[in-house]
Amino acid sequence: MERSSHIYQTYVEILRRELICAMGCTEPVAIAYCAAKARAILGVLPERMEVCASGNVIKNVKSVVVPGTNGRRGIAAAAAVGALGGDETAELEVISHVSDEAKKRLADYLAVTPVKVIPSMSERVLDIAVTVFAAGHSAAVCIADEHTNIVRIERDGAILFEKREPAVAAPESGPDYSLLTVEGICDFAATCELEDVAPILRRQIALNSAIAEEGLENSYGANIGKVLLTTGNDVRTHAKARAAAASDARMNGCEMPVVICSGSGNQGITASLPVIEYARALGKSEDELLRALAVSNLVTLHEKAGIGRLSAYCGAVSAGAGAGAGIAWLHGGRVRAVAHTIVNALAVTSGIVCDGAKSSCAAKIAMATEAGIFGYEMYTQGQQFVGGDGLVVKGVENSIASFSRLARVGMRETDQEIIRMMTEQR
Repeated sequence: MERSSHIYQTYVEILRRELICAMGCTEPVAIAYCAAKARAILGVLPERMEVCASGNVIKNVKSVVVPGTNGRRGIAAAAAVGALGGDETAELEVISHVSDEAKKRLADYLAVTPVKVIPSMSERVLDIAVTVFAAGHSAAVCIADEHTNIVRIERDGAILFEKREPAVAAPESGPDYSLLTVEGICDFAATCELEDVAPILRRQIALNSAIAEEGLENSYGANIGKVLLTTGNDVRTHAKARAAAASDARMNGCEMPVVICSGSGNQGITASLPVIEYARALGKSEDELLRALAVSNLVTLHEKAGIGRLSAYCGAVSAGAGAGAGIAWLHGGRVRAVAHTIVNALAVTSGIVCDGAKSSCAAKIAMATEAGIFGYEMYTQGQQFVGGDGLVVKGVENSIASFSRLARVGMRETDQEIIRMMTEQR
């Protein structure tokens, strides 16, 4: 692929745009970012707050530990820590540097600061509006479609900023994600100038590997990574365990950043750590690892482009297939091997639902990674799922579109029922 071509530059832009740092699950962090921005617009610490959020956001904030909150979960904790100690300029790292003093004050602040949660009636699956009040004044910040995409800012009801967009935005905005194809991704990975992608991929290797080590060294959630290591000592087990351990830590309040993929730290973890582990076991060079990571991340993003940021379809499924594609690449497989790996993996794990961010995400990541590895091993044995096997359609692009339709359209009512069930729980 020519470096000067539009497709090449688009692929580079997609990687730069998507592989960014975040500390904490991205939905509560987006609420904290809104709250920090709104506090800055208000000019004083809020005396009360209202958080209007879409069902998918509520679902993903309900059970996950928010970093910097001394183990607290939920929307009120996310909004409060953002307002009290968040850096409104830091986007998805908004709570990365909450001071010890702010952490100590958080319990008292929550005790005297009402946080009202209002379900959004918007058709957007990612929709957040935080309104803060103090001394007779108010400020509001609204985010839509992507975790840092501010679409409106108000003070005392006056609009200070507004981004004009359609009523319901496309699943992705910015670079043209429709240019992603499995063939194009493999071409890009084989020919790209590594200087164009190496800095962001090296950061992904460093940060995601660090949180995996933390998850294995200490106790977080259900310790899925540690449990997996008791079952074997081969590369397959280590690949699943390291990815799961990183999620163990991240879902349970670890104050370490990760490099995300498609708006999700768990997907960034899943798309990278198994590939890193296989590269190490196979004795691959850094260059070979970087090209394999380009495959795994871009395949994940290609699958998610037709689904959207949030849905009832577990995002680890897409990232696990992406990891399998990267592992196929490390073994010398190219377009054919990568394509069959993706289809085989999706055919196995596409029924996993997303019931919010929490400890069991680590186990889902392990299962999705297993499917990605197994999808490649099927290919090496001359085995495959073919068109007509359930949702599999002849041709990898057609199969990706088929599973995307399941996630985006077919599981819409499933998503609503999951949200209803979770909000009924006490």
